[in-house]
Amino acid sequence: MFYFDPNYFLVIIPALLFSVVAQIMVSSAFSKWGRIRNGAGLTGVEVAERIKRYSGLAGVRLEGIQGQHTDHYDPQSHTVRLSQDVASKPSVAAMAVVAHELGHAQQHEERSFLIQMRGFLVPAMRFSPMVSYGLIMAGFLFRMVGLIEIGILFYGVVVAFMLLTLPVEIDASRRGIKLLTDTGLMVADEDRSGSRSVLTAAALTYVAAAVTALLQLLYYISLLNRRR
Repeated sequence: MFYFDPNYFLVIIPALLFSVVAQIMVSSAFSKWGRIRNGAGLTGVEVAERIKRYSGLAGVRLEGIQGQHTDHYDPQSHTVRLSQDVASKPSVAAMAVVAHELGHAQQHEERSFLIQMRGFLVPAMRFSPMVSYGLIMAGFLFRMVGLIEIGILFYGVVVAFMLLTLPVEIDASRRGIKLLTDTGLMVADEDRSGSRSVLTAAALTYVAAAVTALLQLLYYISLLNRRR
C-alpha cells in the first residue's frame, strides 16, 4: 500500500521533528513566563478589561474555558475564551495570550481580508481532511487516478487553510503587542521581551502545521505523478 512507501518517512519525519521542537519551545516559554508577574500586576481578565476599555473592543465578551492552552477567539459570538491559568494569573504569559486573542477580535471588527478568507474556508475544513484521505486511499486501492486527483484537490483546501492561518496568527500577535503598548500595559522590560517570546513560540506551532500540510501535499502529488 502507498502509505508504507519508505519515501513517506523522508517527508513526515522532518515535519514531526519540527512540530516537536515547536511544542517544546511553547511549553518552555509558557513555563518560564507563566511564573513571572507582569509589570502591571493584572490577571488575564483584568488585562482584557483594560484593553477592551481603551481600544474600542468593548463589545467583545469574555468567557472561561477548561483545559490548558485552550484560549481562543470565537468570531461567531465575538467572544474571547480564556483558560483558568490565563484568566486568573497576573503573569507575563497570561498578558500575552489575552492580547493575542483580542488581536483576533480586532481583526474581526476591522474585517481583515486574511481572517475573512480563512473564515470562508472554515466550513470546508469540517469535511475536507477526511474526504481527501478517503479519496486518496480509495484511488490507490482501486487504481483510479481520478479519485486521487480529486482527493488531492480536497487536501489542497486543508493546505490553503493552514497557509492562511499563519499570517492571521502573526498579525494577531502584532496587534496584541500594539494593544498592550497603546494601553500602557508594557510597564517593565520583561513584559515586552516575555510577551514576544511567548507569542513567537506559539507562532512556530502554526509554522510547523503549515509546513507539515504542504509537505504532505507535495508527497501526494509525487505519488500521483508516479502512477500516471
